[in-house]
Amino acid sequence: MRAAILHAPKNLRFGHADDPRPDHNNIIVKVNSATICGTDIRIFMGQKTKGINYPTILGHEFAGEIVHSECTGTFSVGNRVALCPFISCGQCKICKTGKENLCNKGLAIGYELNGAFAELISVPARAVAAGNVRLLPEDVTTREAALLEPLACVINGQEKVSLKHGETVAILGAGPIGLLHLILAKSKGASKIIVSDPNEKRLEIAHRWGATRTISPVGEDICDAVRRETDGEGVDVVICAVGNTELTRTATQIAAFGGRISLFAGFDTGATADMDVNDIHYRELGVVGAFGLSRASFDKSYELLISKSLDLREMITDEFPLEDIEQAFKVSASGNAIKVLISPG
Repeated sequence: MRAAILHAPKNLRFGHADDPRPDHNNIIVKVNSATICGTDIRIFMGQKTKGINYPTILGHEFAGEIVHSECTGTFSVGNRVALCPFISCGQCKICKTGKENLCNKGLAIGYELNGAFAELISVPARAVAAGNVRLLPEDVTTREAALLEPLACVINGQEKVSLKHGETVAILGAGPIGLLHLILAKSKGASKIIVSDPNEKRLEIAHRWGATRTISPVGEDICDAVRRETDGEGVDVVICAVGNTELTRTATQIAAFGGRISLFAGFDTGATADMDVNDIHYRELGVVGAFGLSRASFDKSYELLISKSLDLREMITDEFPLEDIEQAFKVSASGNAIKVLISPG
């Protein structure tokens, strides 16, 4: 099959790989749509190396059509499906307390297991049995369904800070994830959504999609702008949607008394942050991490999409065939795109 293969950091090339083999109770999916994630970029750049088995096929945000199924009575050839790409063990203490995204016995499709930047992908029996695969209704495209995974991660992040109707929120970073946070926060009825990013094009998009205030840190102080916008109180929730450690201090400065901060983005290995611990202590701020997704958050993402509660179609701004994978990664990393779609077919 045709595939984009990562041989080593910064060595991603179009080529060919063995077709996935039919196995007991697995399904094989023809990939129709796959989108590039910030994690894919970090793996490509060598900023994330844990668990990477070179050579590997990246891609964990995808949807497609089943071309082989050993799952009698469950999935059939021709079914269109999307997938929660993290396969937890389901048996450990962490899984049993509902935090299966943190399972250290889990497997991640997209680098530990070959991913979706290829014509075909094998979905293991373990994932099928666990309920990681969801059928797509006729009125949901595979382009939309490829975004179920990042939306599920965002749902997980906002649940960690318990964002509620009527609350104020600041989103630091207007990349694809920051904009998804904006869309979800708006749907939850946030009363004020402030978005900061140095990229003017992304700020324009954020404003168009519902941000009540946008801030460019190039020409404006984030803290001053947030204080003015909130009558000096700060915001109820701060979401760090970009892995910039300097913004963690900003987050504590713009959070209101009793505010909650989500360190949502991934940071470079060994990164440390200079946060004002007195801000955290005296103002009783809650600081939480948010990593990945669970089947529960994926199911919530699925329900939002199939009910048409959210419209994600504008998220995809660029599209490339599999053969142009190197150019697709350059565009995705440039900051000029939101989500870049790979069409292996």
